[in-house]
Amino acid sequence: MLLNVSPNGRIIACLLINLLSSICIVFINKWIYMHYGFPNMTLTLIHFVVTWLGLYICQKMDMFSPKRLPIRKIVLLALSFCGFVAFTNLSLQNNSIGTYQLAKTMTTPVIIIIQTTYYKKTFSTKIKLTLVPITLGVILNSYYDVRFNLLGTVFATLGVLVTSLYQVWVGAKQHELQVNSMQLLYYQAPLSSAFLLAIIPFSEPLSGDGGIFGPWSLAALATVLFSGVIAFLVNLSIYWIIGNTSPVTYNMFGHFKFCITLVGGYLLFHDPLSLNQALGILCTLAGILSYTHFKLVEQEEGKEPPCSEAIGKFSLCLAALT
Repeated sequence: MLLNVSPNGRIIACLLINLLSSICIVFINKWIYMHYGFPNMTLTLIHFVVTWLGLYICQKMDMFSPKRLPIRKIVLLALSFCGFVAFTNLSLQNNSIGTYQLAKTMTTPVIIIIQTTYYKKTFSTKIKLTLVPITLGVILNSYYDVRFNLLGTVFATLGVLVTSLYQVWVGAKQHELQVNSMQLLYYQAPLSSAFLLAIIPFSEPLSGDGGIFGPWSLAALATVLFSGVIAFLVNLSIYWIIGNTSPVTYNMFGHFKFCITLVGGYLLFHDPLSLNQALGILCTLAGILSYTHFKLVEQEEGKEPPCSEAIGKFSLCLAALT
């Protein structure tokens, strides 16, 4: 695939693939919810299955080596994987793209609270202060969002909580089991698929309009399958970016995607944007940039380990499926 390309060409290709696929997955999922009404958990299941099939092909091409893992050690992780993806997709389904994107940034403050409270990890005052503009920006945007609704807020909140727990747990499991992101996801995806397969018949209609088995047009089914392929491309491209660039490149590229997704949401789906919402977005973005800057400075000074692997632990599993 990209194995015979020069190192610089590989990095450029992966950045472009990741840029296009990361933005596309948000827009295409929103399109599926708005125009087809495809059931949320079934779409999540399809993403899981396609991701696992893609990883299976990758390991057959020697892109990574699978490692046998005891299922009992990843059961809770697989359950939380189902939860955060389902709730995040429900947030996308019930909120504007702007509110959905900004709500995800609240994962950082919640993770810091979890790590401080339960894992006794300490953070510098500068890092803690960056959480203030992030939180204020999210609150400001949500308050002035004309599409603000209670159900969307509930799903966004649950998504942030479960995502934060998942991120903490996946880091701990990678350390405990001594595996990388792709090795863990290779076992996690089919197990999560099995859990969803058991839950879906009781949570979503099997037939009729909006049911799992139809009636769906060929265009709807093709779009759903395409979204699964795009989801896998996000994961694969992030794997290459983390392996071939610096944490600074990854983070700055992530901020660029964040801005494009917000702008695209307002242009493609005509989400209304007030001046106060724009100020909230800028406030959150300022907080994110400050957090990244201080975090990278601390890592370069040796106060904590490099962040590229830490990013990989979570992003490979999260980005493609939200």
